[in-house]
Amino acid sequence: MGSGGMMGSDTLNDASDLSQNDVMFLQMMIPHHEQAVEMSTLAETNSTNPELLALAARIKAAQGPEIELMTKLLTDAGQAMMMDHSMGNNGMMGMDDMLALAAATGNEFDVLYLTGMIAHHEGAINMTNPVASSANMEVKKLAENIITSQTAEIAEMTKLLATLS
Repeated sequence: MGSGGMMGSDTLNDASDLSQNDVMFLQMMIPHHEQAVEMSTLAETNSTNPELLALAARIKAAQGPEIELMTKLLTDAGQAMMMDHSMGNNGMMGMDDMLALAAATGNEFDVLYLTGMIAHHEGAINMTNPVASSANMEVKKLAENIITSQTAEIAEMTKLLATLS
């Protein structure tokens, strides 16, 4: 029995009806978004570039509410916030990279932030693949929003990075 393409109308609006892929996606995306917010908070003190500061503020403004939504979806479904195994870094920065970012200022920070966030966003977009056709409308919409906003931000960051290098 295949489960592909089955969309029972009686389950579409049930927010607690999360597939295994939905749960894994949410559990992986919460810490992923938390790191993006942390990186963007560093920008507030380590960068003076107005374009980068505006971008970092937009990333924080978008991802903070998404973290709240993902947390609510997992909680409502009675699922754990964290998975019990690692699924790779998906573009996340390691501890050494985060320490280097925290220590950098000015142009050095800007380059590290942009290269790190581009990889971070690419990882997030890849993470949406298993849930792009989720039967849970909130998860599907979240995945679509991540793809749309982060694809646009990658283009913006690539352009900004070219002006710094």
